[in-house]
Amino acid sequence: MNAELSTVWDKIQAMANGFFALLPNIVLAFIVFAIFFLIARVIKRTVRKLTRDRRQARNLGLVLGRLAQGVTILAGLFISLSIVIPSLKASDLVQLLGISGVAIGFAFRDILQNFLAGILILLTEPFQIDDQIVFKDFEGTVEQIQTRATTIRTYDGRRIVIPNSELFTNSVTVNTAFENRRLEYDIGIGYGDDIDTAKRLILEAIHETDGVLENPASDAIVVGLADSTVNIRARWWVEPPRRADVLDLQDRVLTNIKNKLTANGIDLPFPTQQILFHDQTEASDGDRARQREGWPAGTSEVPKPRSISHALRQLAEIHSQRNGAREGNGSSTNHNPAQNDR
Repeated sequence: MNAELSTVWDKIQAMANGFFALLPNIVLAFIVFAIFFLIARVIKRTVRKLTRDRRQARNLGLVLGRLAQGVTILAGLFISLSIVIPSLKASDLVQLLGISGVAIGFAFRDILQNFLAGILILLTEPFQIDDQIVFKDFEGTVEQIQTRATTIRTYDGRRIVIPNSELFTNSVTVNTAFENRRLEYDIGIGYGDDIDTAKRLILEAIHETDGVLENPASDAIVVGLADSTVNIRARWWVEPPRRADVLDLQDRVLTNIKNKLTANGIDLPFPTQQILFHDQTEASDGDRARQREGWPAGTSEVPKPRSISHALRQLAEIHSQRNGAREGNGSSTNHNPAQNDR
C-alpha cells in the first residue's frame, strides 16, 4: 500500500515539476498570442479605415480585414503552441487542423455555408452597405454585411437578420443600385373624356413638380379599358431613389395630377355598376326575340303591359277547359250502363 502511494506521489510530483518547468513557456506563449491578437485587431481596423470613405471598396475592405485578422490570429496560435511544445512541428499542426476541420465542417455545415456565402457577397457586391433592398417580405436599408448574416433596418424601425446563404441563393431587389429610378401610377378617367387631353394634362402636372427629372422623359400611356374607367399609366424618373424621397415625390406628383385634371373638367369616376330589372308585366315576357331585359324600347314598338282582367280571363278559360274535359270523360264512361250489368 505504501509502495503504491509512493508511486502516485512520484507521478504527481513529476507532473508538477514538468508544469513548473513549462510555466515560463506557457506565460511567454500567452504573451505572444496576445500580441498577435492585438496586431490582428489593428490590421482589421486599419484596412476598414482605409476603405471606409470609398463606397465601392467598402465591402472588399471588410473581407480583407477579416481575412487578415484570421490569418494573423492563426499564425500567433502556431507560434504559441511551438513555444509551449518545442517538439511540435508545423506539419503536425497542419495535419491536426485538417482532421479537425473536416469534423467541424460536418458539425457546423450551416454556419460554414453562411460564412462562405458572406465572403462571396462581400467580394461580388450584389448590394452594399446603405443600399435599400427587398428580400421576400422584408424591405429596408442594409446596415451590416457580416460573414454569417446581413442585417437590414426596415422603414418602420425594426432590424431584420437574414442568413447570407438565403441572400446568396435567392432573388434580391436592390432599389438603390442605380442613380435614377422610374415610378409609375395608374389614373382612371371617364369614358366620355378625351384621352389626348388627359395625357397632356398629366404630363404638365408631372413636369411642374420639383424633383422630377427631365431626362429620361416622363410619359403617359393607356394601359387598360376597365369597367368604369380608361386607365392611363403615368411614369416619371426621380433622383436619388431613396424610399423617403420616393414617397414624398410621389405624393406631390399625384396631388398635382388630381388637381390639374379636376380643374380642367376631366372626370375621375368611382367604380359604378348598372343593374337591369326584368319587367315581367309586359306582354313580351318569355319571348326572347322581343323581351327587353330592362333596356328602354327606344324607337321600336313598346310591348303592351299585361292587365289584370286579361290575366283573370285566361285563368277562367283554363278553368272552364279543365271542367269540360272532366265532363267529357264522365259521359264517355257511363253512356251504356246496360253493359255494366252483364
